[in-house]
Amino acid sequence: MRFTEHELTVAVTSAAQVVAGGRSLRRDKGEAAWEAMSRLDRYHLLEAVGAQVLPVLLALPDVDVPAGTRPTFTDEQVAEAVTATLGETGVGRMRRRVAVTARVSLVRTALAQLPVRQDPDALVVPDHL
Repeated sequence: MRFTEHELTVAVTSAAQVVAGGRSLRRDKGEAAWEAMSRLDRYHLLEAVGAQVLPVLLALPDVDVPAGTRPTFTDEQVAEAVTATLGETGVGRMRRRVAVTARVSLVRTALAQLPVRQDPDALVVPDHL
């Protein structure tokens, strides 16, 4: 799937805000915790979440996304992308299953917050430019 830089930034930031909020999946609590963090802590959290989410987003299959909608993926497609990017870790079956489940949940959170795809043909450049 070809995501724009803006879409990837929004996805990683929203997933990091959910992680910052702790166990609660309520977005408002995550934003409050996000605002309370220092810039350095935000950077470290964004780096960690980005390392988990970005490879999976790039491994998702190509789908056509009409303008005015968000890209949608099935649970199987997300799970396949996660297992493909997880690689071989020297952990047991149960830990691997927990890691896959956690990463699928994090990627689903990131995908849910993607902005609506804009129509590139509708771009209007002002005359003064």
